[in-house]
Amino acid sequence: MTYLVIAVLCSVAVSILLKVLRHQQVDIRQTIAAGYPVAFLLTFVLLKPDLSGIGQLGDAWGIILLLGILLPLVFVILGRAIESVGIIATDAAQRLSLIIPIVAAFVLFGETLTTQRTLGIALGFLALLALITRNPEPAVVGQSVYSSTPNTAPIKRPVGLWLLGVWLGYGVIDILFKQVAKQGAAFALTLFMAFGLSAALLFMYLIAKKTVWDSKALIAGVLLGALNTGNIYAYVKAHQVLSDSPSVVFTGMNVGVIAVATLVGVFGFKESLSKLNIVGILLAMACVFVLFWA
Repeated sequence: MTYLVIAVLCSVAVSILLKVLRHQQVDIRQTIAAGYPVAFLLTFVLLKPDLSGIGQLGDAWGIILLLGILLPLVFVILGRAIESVGIIATDAAQRLSLIIPIVAAFVLFGETLTTQRTLGIALGFLALLALITRNPEPAVVGQSVYSSTPNTAPIKRPVGLWLLGVWLGYGVIDILFKQVAKQGAAFALTLFMAFGLSAALLFMYLIAKKTVWDSKALIAGVLLGALNTGNIYAYVKAHQVLSDSPSVVFTGMNVGVIAVATLVGVFGFKESLSKLNIVGILLAMACVFVLFWA
């Protein structure tokens, strides 16, 4: 259970770091870019990917390319969501992304739809609807949020759009990882290549945009990369240690993140939740239990 606790804490710590950096007007793009070389190196050291398998990746390269693009993009969306609606709702939306690969399993891959899974999916959609329904606040007049990216004009976005982006983005990434695994590519090697590609693409983008580099953002990226890798490594180890109880690991991870994020958001950052949002948090926990607690 120690690995599971570490995975939960690292996941919530990523959200906390992004929220703090947003408050300090740090360019999150640079932080994310600096985080991927760290994750790339730590994945090599901790997970020891078999580099001899690169030549056998074959069709998996297309999926790895998508991961290389989506991983940093979803991190940016995650930061925007935390800025606009807070840690609690954002982490709950991220955990609810689990229903996307489940629906895909039935619609695309021919799995049998059971009553239990149907109930879980229904609870998940209700939870998401309750979470993205936000009360107007002074900081988000008209339920919109403005981009704080340096040297760019303000961009208006609906608040709920960021949560939907988190939900959809992480769900699609989960499907991609499952597909790579089905093609025989090792999980560690997939992470290693995706992290390296993410770093290269994001740095090329920032260089092309003639970014003015900020040492504070880059240093924060080292911490972000360490937390991201720590989350994945501890989660994988938890599955290895509790190999006979995968539903315990999955449920513990998702409910644990929602619970800890709620405590941090309410008591650490004084985030406010409507009654409907609280119902959404409870429905999200119920969704995870129904789907993965046999």
